[in-house]
Amino acid sequence: MLDIKFIRENKDVVQSGAKKKHIDVDIDALIGLDDERLKILKEVEELRSEVNRVSNDIARDQDPALKIQLIEEMRAVKEEIKGKEEKLKAIMDDWRKFMLQVPNVPDISVPEGNSDADNQEVKVWGDKPAFNFEPKDHIEIMTALKMADFERGTKVHGFRGYFLINDGVLLSFAIWNYAMDFFRTKDFSPVIPPVIVRKDSFVGTGYLPQGEEDLYKTQGGEYLAGTSEVPIMAIHAGEILDKNSFPFKYLGFSPCFRREAGSHGKDVKGLIRVNEFYKVEQVVLCEASHEISVKFHEEINRNMEEFIESLKIPYHTVINCGGDLGLGQVKKYDVELWVPKENKYREIGSASYFHDFQTRRFGIRYKDEEGKINYAHSMNATAIATPRILVSLIENCQQADGSVKIPEVLRPYMGGKEVIK
Repeated sequence: MLDIKFIRENKDVVQSGAKKKHIDVDIDALIGLDDERLKILKEVEELRSEVNRVSNDIARDQDPALKIQLIEEMRAVKEEIKGKEEKLKAIMDDWRKFMLQVPNVPDISVPEGNSDADNQEVKVWGDKPAFNFEPKDHIEIMTALKMADFERGTKVHGFRGYFLINDGVLLSFAIWNYAMDFFRTKDFSPVIPPVIVRKDSFVGTGYLPQGEEDLYKTQGGEYLAGTSEVPIMAIHAGEILDKNSFPFKYLGFSPCFRREAGSHGKDVKGLIRVNEFYKVEQVVLCEASHEISVKFHEEINRNMEEFIESLKIPYHTVINCGGDLGLGQVKKYDVELWVPKENKYREIGSASYFHDFQTRRFGIRYKDEEGKINYAHSMNATAIATPRILVSLIENCQQADGSVKIPEVLRPYMGGKEVIK
């Protein structure tokens, strides 16, 4: 959520930012509603002041007749206040809903574009494998090596179902454990958060109200998180933090759940787009500085790239265009891994920063050296997502005899095993 004062003072910038993100919002209409909110609020405050002043006069005045007259007058004023408060409440409800629809302003470096097809490549790393045989896809390889059972997964779960079995499971654990060791060297504190989360945490992170169709909801009204960013951002909701403790760097590990609404015809086979998965996630809180936000955004994106490089999987990094940014994101990178059988890159993770968009919704603040209360800045990035990483890992590491060479950094976590065959 943006500060209404910022919106009023920079309405053209905010409106242009919404246009760049291809989000339809009328900033002039919001300011008009805010004018009405401020007008009614001022009237209520003036009437309350009048009641307080007259109440003091009544207490001091000794004339019984005048007291009765003043009390009757104040009874009418209180009724007027009640009516205006009801009107103010209705206006405030509309105002809050409107404010939740206003997108954050994208950074000037964000390119124009309508969708992910317009994202711009900013980095390429690694040599794509040159096979002297016809490469197989991950489904065929994992099925042959008894690493996964997609047929029975569909029988049990339905569309997008899968079982990981045997070395498919062990390889996943190897990736998780290696990720924990790798990212702890970057001074992250590991966290296993709850993933059944109250609605206000999704509103705080910006996933609601716009993204509800992609969430699983419980009978009690809670939602299942699609990323540990949601519960981790809520850890400090309503708190005033110690500025000297910045940055807060959390490494979340959790199951994740996404309905993949609207993507029924996409990636219907294998592990590319599934409803339940596991993810290690980087979440950072820092002081309210654009320069510091940019610094940490670049850092956490680089962490993800370094992790992929250690696995020796070819990738490229793209900067997301305006039309491919979420409501709260100022800037976002996607890291995409090479998938040999498809002859294309596939997203494995992203890194985003938000300024105070999320923390303002959560009420996460700190006191600076002058004693002024500020909202913190937030950012997050994928560390690694499984089982999606297995798609590129297995296809890039496949060998002519159908076996899969295990990346060297994962072998200690696989009991020294070098090849899955």
